[in-house]
Amino acid sequence: MEQVCVQLTVLFEEPFWIGLCERQDSSGYAAGKITFGAEPKDYEVLAFLLAHWYEIPFSRPVPEAMPERRAVNPKRMQREARRETGGHGIGTKAQEALKAQREEGKLQRRERRSCACQEEAERRFTLRQDKRREKHRGH
Repeated sequence: MEQVCVQLTVLFEEPFWIGLCERQDSSGYAAGKITFGAEPKDYEVLAFLLAHWYEIPFSRPVPEAMPERRAVNPKRMQREARRETGGHGIGTKAQEALKAQREEGKLQRRERRSCACQEEAERRFTLRQDKRREKHRGH
């Protein structure tokens, strides 16, 4: 059974959006370029490929050995995907918003706690001062 690898990359190349089709099979590596014009939607790209696949002008195949696909450990694959997509940060905007809200609440609690502690210290100080004054008044 012949193994064929096909990859389509849609990218912006001034002033148009293009599709870069890469095909690799037993005869070698071949590439073709499709000009879309305005930014295509996913369904438009799929419809174009289904309708015009055999009309894509591929280059002459360059003889190249097919890379062997080895089974990759799923955890390793997950680690590599995480590394490529930007690290270990929180993924969704909602989670980022909740985290920011928690941090803000934490700062407010810390500020309230320090104010309350300071007021309690002032109250104790005034009590001590009053007690001292009572002692010095006489009988």
